[in-house]
Parts: sequence; C-alpha cells; structure tokens
Amino acid sequence: MKLTVQHVFVRSTDALDSLVEDRILRLSEGLVIQEARVRLEKLREESPRFSARVHLVTPGPDLHAEARDHTLVAAIEKVMAELEHRIGGRPARRIRRIRSNLQEPFASRAPRARLG
Repeated sequence: MKLTVQHVFVRSTDALDSLVEDRILRLSEGLVIQEARVRLEKLREESPRFSARVHLVTPGPDLHAEARDHTLVAAIEKVMAELEHRIGGRPARRIRRIRSNLQEPFASRAPRARLG
C-alpha cells in the first residue's frame, strides 16, 4: 500500500503522521487498499479551521471522505470514523449481491410451452 500525506498550512509532526498511518493500517484489515491519499489542511478564514480528506484507492469503487473540526486530531478521527462506517457496510452488501445472483432467474422457473 502506498500512503501519501499532504500537509497544507499544517506542520508535519511524527505524532500526526503516525496517527494517520496507524488509522489507515487499521482500515486495511477489512479492505484491500492499494493507495491512500490523505490531505490535512488548516483553513485560514473559515470555521472550523481544520480539514482532513482521505481518498482510498481499492479494487472496485474508491472511497472518499472529508471532515472538518476545530482541532486537527478531531478532524482526523471524524474522517476515519466515516471511512470505518462505509467499509463496515461493504461485506453485507457484497453478501446480499452474491446471494441474489445465486437465485434462479425468473424465466427459467416459468413453465415452458410445448411445441408439438
């Protein structure tokens, strides 16, 4: 997995980077992540001031999430919670799709007309 963390008007610290890395690795336990792009930003004229955006490149549809809060750590926690919520629903949807595909098509269940 490739992890890219971009800091915009935010100082890069080991604590922040390790927090992001740990949370992304925790997400990868339930999902195959090929690439993770994280953008941490301090907004100058807006409130809440801090924004965290995550784009996860996965086999299948990619996942995107964004969160804002008054502290950077809180914004990171919010965006990771949103991603965990989205990933948690994926296996159930996949199982429902597989089960629906296993059902016999309606056309084959209908009685066939005899030629003759």
